[in-house]
Amino acid sequence: MPDPSTSVTDARRTGTRALLAGVAAVVGILALAAILLFSNLPDADAFNARVERIFVENDSLTSGAEIKLLEILAASGTSFSEVLQSYRVIIFILLVFAAALLLAALGLLVAVVLLNRRMAEIERRGIQLNELIISRQQRVVLLNNMEFRLTEAAIETLAVLAEARMDEEVLTGAELEAVIQGRRPEDCEEAAGATRIKRLRDSLGNQMVSELLVRNIARKGYFLSIDKDVIRMV
Repeated sequence: MPDPSTSVTDARRTGTRALLAGVAAVVGILALAAILLFSNLPDADAFNARVERIFVENDSLTSGAEIKLLEILAASGTSFSEVLQSYRVIIFILLVFAAALLLAALGLLVAVVLLNRRMAEIERRGIQLNELIISRQQRVVLLNNMEFRLTEAAIETLAVLAEARMDEEVLTGAELEAVIQGRRPEDCEEAAGATRIKRLRDSLGNQMVSELLVRNIARKGYFLSIDKDVIRMV
């Protein structure tokens, strides 16, 4: 079977480039937003400057009530400056938090894209197996280092599919049932073989393994999507 190392490397490189480009885009957008936001915020000392200007331009205000009013305005300006400064800190924290969320979302998106590409590659090429060992007596199947204990009916179904794969044959449901039952395909039903395939997949348990190992070609039949040279019957 084709060696998937090149495609995996290319996918990893593509994912890395996409991630770096995405990080740069996120940082750039947030930096631009921060610059525009902070540049449009009012000056923290603007209110104090206006109050100071009132003091300078109205030096004739000497009564106690007028001076008290100016002192209140000055205190309000100081409070406004402190509040505006706290708003700047809050906005900065929110921008940092938004950047972290966007980067996390970008990382997950790239991971999902790479996973989908890898799954599509697996579906196109089939499962990459170095060895498939079928033991009818022990009712055990070894896929690389994964061990599956199957029922007698499931192991028999898998063994028939393995023999057909070694002969480069594709079996219909009726032909599969005929081989197992020792009858003619004309005397067997397609649904019976399809039921055996379903039970085999259920016995394997792992949905990805079972769906990609036992493949179905429309209007042709079932086959094992592996290299026939890796199959061993014991």
